[in-house]
Amino acid sequence: MAAAEIVPHLPWIIGGGLAIGAAGVAGWIHTTRLRIKHGYPLEGMWGQSLKPSTDGQTAERVRLLTQENAELRAELGSMKDRLQNVERIVTDGGYTLTSEIDALRDRALEGRKTEGSA
Repeated sequence: MAAAEIVPHLPWIIGGGLAIGAAGVAGWIHTTRLRIKHGYPLEGMWGQSLKPSTDGQTAERVRLLTQENAELRAELGSMKDRLQNVERIVTDGGYTLTSEIDALRDRALEGRKTEGSA
């Protein structure tokens, strides 16, 4: 009785299996194409590297990317420091901030008075 229920759907089952297999092969081909396009190494059956071979251009590209990475990390560090200062100012109490501004103004005025009297 089970075979009689499966046989009418057999073409759909076989077609679905073939469709899944074709999608897997197409995905594998697409992945390989993207790896080639973006310069990632291709591997053989036993994990050996096939393409691209390491040449001077690849080494130069890695060196430039490493240098750019270091520059971006330094810039990010400085941005974090600035953000911490801004957060400190924004979250600082109003009275403390006002007193600091007044103290800076008083120093500036004292500096002008000493320059004028000299």
